[in-house]
Amino acid sequence: MTQTSRQYPRTLENDSVKVELLPLTADHRETMLTFARSLPRHDLLFLRRDLTRESELDGLLADIGRGLVTTLLALEGGKMVGYATLHRSALHWERHIAELRIVVSPENRKRGLGRLLTQEIFALALDRGVEKMMARMTTDQTGAIRTFEGLGFSPEALLKDHVKDIDGERHDLIVMAHNVAEFDATLSAYGVDASIGS
Repeated sequence: MTQTSRQYPRTLENDSVKVELLPLTADHRETMLTFARSLPRHDLLFLRRDLTRESELDGLLADIGRGLVTTLLALEGGKMVGYATLHRSALHWERHIAELRIVVSPENRKRGLGRLLTQEIFALALDRGVEKMMARMTTDQTGAIRTFEGLGFSPEALLKDHVKDIDGERHDLIVMAHNVAEFDATLSAYGVDASIGS
């Protein structure tokens, strides 16, 4: 697999958005808290941690320090508009797998920001030698599902009534996966570099 060294801060842009990406550190603690607390309750279902709580954010920062998590903040004009996270397991038998999570503020959706963040965190996972990538979302997140499908993810499981929101309403959860080794082998066969936007 072709390895690259991704450097941050890094600028991503398309026709409608230009953002600066930088890794989450303790210096951005208040920025992340404010952003998480501004999200709709439905969006909070998909966070591995309830980042509206300071203790949970501290846990995330600790995982970043242990090298298990990388979180990239997306800033537009100095304001946080989204983030992308790469989670790796501490379990030795799952170290080859990473879970990707993308969160974009409601007012910044449908601008292609989610796709930019997904491509960047996907490329970072490739750079880190991840062999299999996972993503989880409820079935009503059709835009996110299309974005991941565009990167070669396919459904692996549908878990009925798996997610229960704060109001007690149940939602189906779709688990999507991408086998990076197969993807890289296919690209290599055609002489294509696996790095996205390096």
